[in-house]
Parts: sequence; C-alpha cells; structure tokens
Amino acid sequence: MTAPLFPIRLLALDIDGTLVGPDLGLRDRTVHAIRAAVERGVSVSLVTGRMATSARDFAAVLGLTEPIVAAQGTVIREMPGPGAEGVGRLLRHRPLAADVARETLIWSRDVRGMDPHINHLERLVIRADDPRAEDYSSFLGVRAVLAPDLAAWIRAPVTKIIAVADEPGPVHALDEARRIFSGRAQPTVSHPRYLEFVAPGVTKGTGLRWLARRAGVPLSQVMAIGDQFGDLEMIADAGHGVAMWGAPEAVQSVARYIAPPLAEEGAAQMIERLILHPPRQRGSRAAGGSR
Repeated sequence: MTAPLFPIRLLALDIDGTLVGPDLGLRDRTVHAIRAAVERGVSVSLVTGRMATSARDFAAVLGLTEPIVAAQGTVIREMPGPGAEGVGRLLRHRPLAADVARETLIWSRDVRGMDPHINHLERLVIRADDPRAEDYSSFLGVRAVLAPDLAAWIRAPVTKIIAVADEPGPVHALDEARRIFSGRAQPTVSHPRYLEFVAPGVTKGTGLRWLARRAGVPLSQVMAIGDQFGDLEMIADAGHGVAMWGAPEAVQSVARYIAPPLAEEGAAQMIERLILHPPRQRGSRAAGGSR
C-alpha cells in the first residue's frame, strides 16, 4: 500500500456504484464537491468500465477536462473541447487478441451460461436477437451494433468482452476465469452482473498510473474511489485509496478509507474531507475514516 501524502493532487473516480446509482443521476453534493476539487487545481479523471462515449457526458456535467480512462483501463481518450461533438483523441488502446476474445466469449456463453457482448472502442456489439438491445443502448448512450454471430464478428483484436448474468454468477465465475485465461486475458467483475475480459496486464490501476505519470503526480498524492473488483488495483495503487461502503471485502481490504454509502453521496463526503478540508491526522476506520 502506497504511503499517503497531502495535498491530494490527482483524483480518479469510478462512475457506476461510486458516483451514480441505478437512476444514473449525478446528485448536487457530488457535482459540487468534484467541481470544487477542480477549482483547487486537482486533476480529476473518470476511470470506468464504460466506453469513453458514455463517460464523456458525466465528465461534461462535472466540468472535467482531463483524459477519460475507459473500458477498465484499456482505452484512454482526451476529453473533447467545449461544444465539440464525438469523443476526444485516442491516447492509448490495448485491445484483447482476437483468438482469446473469441475463446472468452464462447466459454462464458457455452460453459457458464452467460450472455456475452463485444465492446470495441465506442461500439457495443450484441447478438441480433437480444431483446435488451434498447436497454443497453440507453444505459451506455450509444446505439448497439447487432450481429447474428458474435464469435464470427471478431476478426481482429477488440477492446473487451463483457459477459452478463444474474447475480452472483459473475463473481462466482471470476476465479475460474482467472485460472483458465491466466496470461492471456485479465478477467474482472465491474458490476455484480458483469464479468469482463481485457488484455493481460490491463487494469484501472495501469490507467491510473498513466494519468499520474502524465500529470507528474506521485501515487502518494493520488486519491482513487471505487466500489467493485474492477477498481481494486487502482484503489490499492493510490496513496489515498477509497472503497465505497458495501464494496466486496477483497476491495475493502486494499483500501485506506471506507466511504459512506452511495445513497449518502459517500464519494462527495470523502472529497470534502480529504481534498477540500484535509485532515491533520488520521482517524479510525469507521465509514469515511482511515485504516
């Protein structure tokens, strides 16, 4: 665990389960806290499993200008300028090899009974007869591409494979996925219903380190907030790693702080306590306290 230093100069934020709930709405206290951090000169980036297209709208509401780390660290894009259409310039992309992507898709579908999708940059590709196509399009803010044969669609490396199942299927499949695809893919759970596969060695932690190097900020002065297995590496790498209340125990175990629940705008509270009004000494590991 990286030793923490104040002041915090870089803030990395997960979106779903950290900043927004099922209604996908950013609440006032959260918006105000993040904008206040930006005004104090803190570099703030969204680090998410979403596509950059989807994350961009949240970043715009929050007044962010720093790059977006998307697709679990696989994609990094510049934030487009005010009034610009589309996504920003691609700064980094580490896709999953085509043969491995097909194998993870077939394994998750035929062995684990999950419903896999393909994400390539700003495209979501789903099976042509998927009845939830409109739901996925609405959630991500992009129109899904329909393909009659997903495995055949993969002819070149793709950004990631997302396998969907009811809880707790993805979490139960995670250890087996890590064993089967060790060294060939990096499986993680980004949401209790999503098991994701990206290129080996790619995590939100690698995206966070890229941001820190770019900004010239040591990890000791970085704060990262998240709530799922996909956030574990960035929380562990940051000097000020924050797990949301209710995060899996494995995620909480690498965090320096536990934030109050999402319903109480816990991320906003941690930004207020550690960035806007930094403590002189550590407290106890209560909700919102340090370990």
